[in-house]
Formats: sequence, C-alpha cells, structure tokens
Amino acid sequence: MAGSHGRQNSSSDDLRDDVRDDVEAALDLDGLPSRHLDWPDCRNARDLGGLPTGDGRAIRHRALIRTDSPHRLTEQGVAAVHAYGVSRVLDLRRDIECERAPSPFAGTPLHCHVPVQNPADPDHEWLTLAEIYTAMLDLRPQLFATAVAAIADAPPGGVVVHCAGGKDRTGMVVAMALHLAGVETATIAADYALTEGRLAEENAATLEAVTDPRIREIMRGLQPTPPEVMLTTLEHLDSTYGGVASYLERGGFGADRARVLRDRLVG
Repeated sequence: MAGSHGRQNSSSDDLRDDVRDDVEAALDLDGLPSRHLDWPDCRNARDLGGLPTGDGRAIRHRALIRTDSPHRLTEQGVAAVHAYGVSRVLDLRRDIECERAPSPFAGTPLHCHVPVQNPADPDHEWLTLAEIYTAMLDLRPQLFATAVAAIADAPPGGVVVHCAGGKDRTGMVVAMALHLAGVETATIAADYALTEGRLAEENAATLEAVTDPRIREIMRGLQPTPPEVMLTTLEHLDSTYGGVASYLERGGFGADRARVLRDRLVG
C-alpha cells in the first residue's frame, strides 16, 4: 500500500508540474487586447474576453468583467461602465463593506448584491491565502452558487463582478464561472495572477499605514496573487467535491444553468 501511495503522489506531483508549466506559458495573457479597462478610478478592472477555452473558442468580449470596488468611480468612470454595455454589477461584499464604501450603482437596476460570506463568518487571518479560499468555499457553497447564478441569469449585456479589491472573492467566483465556460485551469490561474500588479501601489500604501508589525506581516503574506493559490483552490474543489460543477450543484446551481452560463460567456 505504501508503495502504491507513493506512486500516486508522484503522479499527482507530475500533473501539478505540468499545469504549472501551462501557467507559465499562459502568463502572457496580459497582452490580449482590451484586457485592462480605463474606468476612473478603479484600479483593477479587466475584461475577461479573449481568454481561450479548451475547445478552441474564447470568452466573449464585454461579457464578464472583474474589478475592484466601484465606490472609487468618478462620474466619468460610471459613464464608462454604462457605455461598456454592462447590464449587471455583481457586488460580493458584506453589508458592512457596502455601508462604508457605497456603490454608485446601489439602488439601480444594475446592482445585484450577493455577499458570499455571512456576518458571523471568521476572517481566517492566520491561514495561508489558499487555506482561506478553501475554508470560505467549504463554508458557503450556497452563497457561491448564488453568485455564479447571478452571472448566468443577468439581463443581456456584460456582467461586472467585484468585491473590495477584486482579488479574493471575485477571484473565486470568476474562476468557477470561467471553469464552467471551459477555460483551462492554467489560464484561470494566470489571469488571477495579474491582479497583484494592478494592486501593487495600493497594497504598499496599505502596509505603510499599519503600525502593528505582526498585523503588517500577516497582511503582507495575503497580498500577492501567485497562480499556485488558484491552482490549489481548484484542486481542492476537484478532490473534495468532484469538481467545480459538483460543488456548485451542492449549492443549487445545476447543469442546466451551467449550460446557460457557458452559452452566455463563450463566443
């Protein structure tokens, strides 16, 4: 048994190395046209259009956009969102975050508030980033399924998905939507990794403002977005639930709606 277990681990490690090689090859995704969007003053807005799917197609342009909190948007930025053909702004933040940094779309038909955490959920600051992601997913499959459903069920037009920084909660919801649309794991992880550069200036300022050295180091460890974090997260869904689709089915998002999502996103 021990020998068999060792061979299994070796096979798994080899597969992971192959995926990492694919991630390295996919890290030039930043060069795709129309990726980063000039929506003043959002810092981390990008169109996921152009990301290739495994069957040779691609995510439609202006279909799915990820961004940081839109509370920073100027009037020009709000106008740019409308001009982009956005039909839904999916807000994943907690109620308290929405109160502290109100969305300019709150109270309008565009705004769809689907927090993926309950107020009593722990923050897990002591865990690694991948452990935080998997803990959140394990705790709230119904909330994450509702968020993915909000993309599938949106009116015709583009869907903006955001949390506070457009990194963690946004990263998980977008990753699951892209996976259902047929985007390869390596490509999803490579896109996730782009966020780190977009938030570098803001992250540095945040660290500088923290006076407690212990808290500063915890925050420093949670700021990067290495592709391995998303690889680990998706591997967790595979090993624990049988994949993204099976995980979301536990939350009430079934195969029929997954097809609707795929048809919506893939050109």
